[in-house]
Amino acid sequence: MIFRGPFPQVDIPEIPVTTFVLQRAAERGDKPALIDGPSGRIIKYSELADRISRVAASLWKRGFKKGEVFGILSPNLPEYAIAFHAVASLGGINSPVNPLYTEQEIAHQLKDAGARFLVTVPQFLEKAKAAAREADIEELFIFDEPGDELDGATPFSSLLESDGHYPEVPINAREDLVALPYSSGTTGLAKGVMLTHYNLVANMRQMEGLDYFTESDTLICVLPLFHIYGLVVVLNMGLSQGSTIVTVPRFELEPFLKLVQDHGVTLAHLVPPIVLLLSKSPVVDSYDLSKLQTIFCGAAPLDEHLTRACMKRLDCDVRQGYGMTETSPVTHSSPADPSQVRFGSVGVPAPNTECRIVDLETGETLGHNKEGEVCVRGPQVMKGYLNRPEATAATIDSEGWLHTGDIGYADDGGHFFIVDRAKELIKYKGFQVPPAELEALLLTHAAVADAAVIPCQDDEAGEIPKAFVVLKGEATAEELMDFVAARVAPHKKIRLLEFIDKIPKSPSGKILRRVLVQQERERKKE
Repeated sequence: MIFRGPFPQVDIPEIPVTTFVLQRAAERGDKPALIDGPSGRIIKYSELADRISRVAASLWKRGFKKGEVFGILSPNLPEYAIAFHAVASLGGINSPVNPLYTEQEIAHQLKDAGARFLVTVPQFLEKAKAAAREADIEELFIFDEPGDELDGATPFSSLLESDGHYPEVPINAREDLVALPYSSGTTGLAKGVMLTHYNLVANMRQMEGLDYFTESDTLICVLPLFHIYGLVVVLNMGLSQGSTIVTVPRFELEPFLKLVQDHGVTLAHLVPPIVLLLSKSPVVDSYDLSKLQTIFCGAAPLDEHLTRACMKRLDCDVRQGYGMTETSPVTHSSPADPSQVRFGSVGVPAPNTECRIVDLETGETLGHNKEGEVCVRGPQVMKGYLNRPEATAATIDSEGWLHTGDIGYADDGGHFFIVDRAKELIKYKGFQVPPAELEALLLTHAAVADAAVIPCQDDEAGEIPKAFVVLKGEATAEELMDFVAARVAPHKKIRLLEFIDKIPKSPSGKILRRVLVQQERERKKE
């Protein structure tokens, strides 16, 4: 059967995303739109459109054209929104890059995306310059403050010196891309996810239909803006609603709590590891979080016990959601009415979203309380993977159903529960870790004959990568883990490593990771 949520359908305008986000900005006047958490620096709604136009005009004068790609390698800052919408206004495509990536990982994404320009911050300048050289980036900009050492990069502030005038660019909202985040999808290495203006506008309208939040809310943007959750659900949705958004460049518990207290944050978008800290850390009691009304948790499952513990301690509601980079991202959400929430559930399908559960073996569509792969269809589903037609076809079928790679079921009330993953991604604190990437890296070590990487359950991180290695030479577990750690972003580090005689594989040579996962679970039960 096909499941639909209880929400009314919403109308989705076919307009550019910046037009949608800024449609009421001017009337909000001097209300703070964006506040830089560490410094308190404010960008008002009355300033937002002007700054975006000035940067867009400067980029246009540099010849930046519709369809070209602009990389953003930065922690959360108010200027992130300025850069994103300046690029979008010109019909350009934003490719947000994880600032924890290594030089090689950054260069790979920039080359794969075909980026022309890149913006970064002073603390990442050295690896940004090296990656930019490798990827033939034409000009490197830097989000600057007075006194910053720019070392040949162009100050982003100089882009604000234009008159703000540039020719209007015709945008086909359904066809033209505006965002190109990178995701591993259901398998393999990271791929560019092609998201259109219509995709993002559709998802924001769907969130409006979920009775999500209002202009009276103050949000804290601690989720990274290179991640679709932070970029669309917090930043763009928040600006479109007229909320005030406090940006946080990195999560540290006490500074985070102080910002929530000092700014009277009413709605916090978080991930399970942060909810765990809020539930258990004694330092939480030192701060006044009384204005916090709702926590919205996503990126990984949040179990019932942790949900209840957090609600009891903070005296606030906890809503949970579900989605993917490939769905812009929201497909499911807990209802707004707390009495309708099912703890441990990711909620019901969003407006204009269809969902079905499919048997992994037979492809049969299942009914209530039957576990299978969660498939979704709706206006928020990506256009496809950049230059990866086979990967696109493997993810979105001929009828438009996106196969999420997650195993779940819908209860009698149509509330969805995610119980496992058919896809092989590891979710470390909500971040994607593709096993295939780590396996390929291990195989480059002279002492490694074969390798497999699986997720291991962890109370704090959710999952951590564990490697199984077949040796052909001399090496210690610590040596191999250090070898990988030196070549990947911190969230991808292998945390456990075990030597075995043989990696289980199918007759076709595919690694049977689920066999290793099952063995690991059985071992923990003993």
